[in-house]
Amino acid sequence: MSQFVGKTRLAYSRTWHHLNLTTDPRPLGRLASQIAIVLMGKHKPIYDPSSDCGDYVIATGCHDLHTTGKKMQQKKYYRHTTRPGSLKEITMERLMAKWGGGEILRRAVRGMLPKNRLRDDRMARLKCFEGQAHPYKDNVLKLEDSASITRLPEVHAAFEQTPATSPAQPQA
Repeated sequence: MSQFVGKTRLAYSRTWHHLNLTTDPRPLGRLASQIAIVLMGKHKPIYDPSSDCGDYVIATGCHDLHTTGKKMQQKKYYRHTTRPGSLKEITMERLMAKWGGGEILRRAVRGMLPKNRLRDDRMARLKCFEGQAHPYKDNVLKLEDSASITRLPEVHAAFEQTPATSPAQPQA
């Protein structure tokens, strides 16, 4: 992290991560925990619990969200208006039919984020879509269909310009 005030703009820049749930074999809980880590910014070396340095996450194909066991039929979501007798419950299966898989994913991620003033801002950076189409295609950075920086031509040119020294031969 930079020691100078105002020189940390690049460190706090937000990247966009795309997650396709139709091809991802992980169940709901594993996906939600990984999304929560990215939304909080824990994958960055500048992470601080009191600062909001997380990234954006685009989840597509939420209609193909799957769980293990019988959670789809047995898990219940509750809500209450604090009035007597107003406790409502809905199963995951009915919630999926009514609001879609994106709402289930949002609720799972929301439960894994810290319960503080930053939670709503972090949840606003999670974008869920039932199908494959989304309006953020230009924001997601792709490096020749891989996340490796070594495939960039600038990196190859830089490696060709530096002299190769072997560790076995001492420099004179």
